[in-house]
Amino acid sequence: MARLVFGPDDHARVAAAIAAAERGTAGEIHAVFARGAGTYLSVAGLVALGTSLAAAALAALLAAARGETVSGQTLVLGQIALAALSFAILAAVPSLRMAFVPRALAGARASALARSQFLAHGLHRTSGRTGLLIFLGEAEHHAEIIADEGLSSKVPQERWDAIVRDLAEAARDGRAADGFVAAIAAAGAILRAECPAGAADVNELPDRLVEI
Repeated sequence: MARLVFGPDDHARVAAAIAAAERGTAGEIHAVFARGAGTYLSVAGLVALGTSLAAAALAALLAAARGETVSGQTLVLGQIALAALSFAILAAVPSLRMAFVPRALAGARASALARSQFLAHGLHRTSGRTGLLIFLGEAEHHAEIIADEGLSSKVPQERWDAIVRDLAEAARDGRAADGFVAAIAAAGAILRAECPAGAADVNELPDRLVEI
């Protein structure tokens, strides 16, 4: 089992924040924290290959400048060794690997994971289509709120985006749990104003933080 990032107290705080935020609203809040939306090993492979090719070209140029030659076999063996070493280092150090991942790719993968989690946890199946996912991807530094059509028809995305920015900033500062609690409270205030609970409202989704 993967090691949990949040401790029991953090999980309890987030669950309590969701329960409090949902009082007085038909909205259903679900929180998901993902360590990463992919391994990005293909990026590591490309970087390792590029490093080995650049090093081989530089070695050949330096040798030529000194009037020396380097055999093709030596260059190929050196390329293979350097590529293998570079890939091993990048594969072993996720933070270093992520430094080479294009921001657009990281954001796209994290957003795709958020949407899959929205569906996986049934946020699209609430009776009033009032599911709200608060998602945070650690490796990609990506925060996102996805609202089902019962909410998106009443609340413009820009209002959720303001909450997302604060959540992402808290996560960068190492305060992910605090960020979730604050984001949930802010979302609850919007939901109570724009989507109040009906007389027969029931809690349709578990109040919890999911770590994947």
